[in-house]
Amino acid sequence: MKINKRTFLRGAGASIALPFLESIASPVVNAASVASATSKMRMVCIGYNYGINPDAFFPSEAGKNYTATRYLKPFMDMRDRFTVFSNLDHPGVKGGHAAVHAFLSGVLANQAKDRPGRNVSVDQMAADHVGSDTRFASLQLDIGGAKSIKSWTRMSWTRNGVPAPPITDLRQVFDGLFQETSESQKKRLARSNKLNSSILDVVMDDAALLKKRLNPKDLDKLDEYFTSIREVEKRLNMSEDWLNTAKPVVDFRLPDPMPIHFVEKVPLYYELIKLALQTDSTRVVSYAISEWDGSSGIDGVDQGYHTLTHHGRDETRLSQLRKVEDFLAKAQADFIRSLDAVKVEEGRSLLDQTMVLSGSGMGNASSHSNVKLPLMLAGGGFRHGEHKVYSAKEHSKTPACNLYLTMLQRFGLEVDQFGTSTGTLDNFS
Repeated sequence: MKINKRTFLRGAGASIALPFLESIASPVVNAASVASATSKMRMVCIGYNYGINPDAFFPSEAGKNYTATRYLKPFMDMRDRFTVFSNLDHPGVKGGHAAVHAFLSGVLANQAKDRPGRNVSVDQMAADHVGSDTRFASLQLDIGGAKSIKSWTRMSWTRNGVPAPPITDLRQVFDGLFQETSESQKKRLARSNKLNSSILDVVMDDAALLKKRLNPKDLDKLDEYFTSIREVEKRLNMSEDWLNTAKPVVDFRLPDPMPIHFVEKVPLYYELIKLALQTDSTRVVSYAISEWDGSSGIDGVDQGYHTLTHHGRDETRLSQLRKVEDFLAKAQADFIRSLDAVKVEEGRSLLDQTMVLSGSGMGNASSHSNVKLPLMLAGGGFRHGEHKVYSAKEHSKTPACNLYLTMLQRFGLEVDQFGTSTGTLDNFS
């Protein structure tokens, strides 16, 4: 098998381009990418890529009788439906913005290769458990940050160490969930799925020959590559299973014209998330919130969110940041309230069956700190109502992944380890 400028595996007319493999590389090789429940528990993970001002978030008192901080005030009519956590973070994770992507995994991407499950995020772990029981195993949504090519904007990671690409357009979210696919488009999708899912099978003979020429490092890389393709193949098959199943009908339409301001878009994403859960179109959603395009639409705010979070104690910036965080807190509280208003069975609401985790991989954006993460969990049937304060001492810290492991077990997974967990949270489930 001749290997030249661009390396492919071929079979029966199909081909896939390979990643860079140093064992067979020449100076002119240019790597290309691939060519063309039983449980009804839900999970929503809301990530603020620029953190939350800790002075506005963490109460001074532990336990049930804490005084609400500025950020928590919009939630207080639901005080017994959520829990605030202090001093949970990810051991060894640092790097400021470059470490925010570890929010839901507890593991930096560049340190994940030799770990079981790599840096899989808690939402994708749950999504694997759901599988094809819903139309979408998970939804990844992002407002503002996903246009950046930097991986720190990505919140969801598969067990192969690959960031799951988010949807950044409201219309695309709505159409995917509720707009019926035309018959002609169904046929095109079916043909495309069939073609894409067969490519790897028809090149495996060539792959076996290629493996004989690779060093151990490249063998690992090739196996990882094939695993990633199999993951795509599995998701294609899931899509095909649902292709001819009618989508749910909802009494909701996006505004026309579409909103242009951040302040208008954020609650629309929340409404679509609620409808996706209510119709059981998916049971797992991640929602990353970062910078706005153009104007925020928030009165009195004329600087970017990123700039405001790096306030350096400047009162002008802090004043505007408070307005941004007031808006975000109210939007999240309204979302949680809306879940509680949906009754799914006698005596139980959609909130009872939905774990809503919110927080950030950034503890303090102004100082680029990745410790003391601002974490809150609502719903899911847990015993809520407290500000839980854990030890801040380095030798006795509780990893945030202990919370995530507790959530995964509540979701229905029979696992005893996740990320950097050392166990589940005591006296919480």
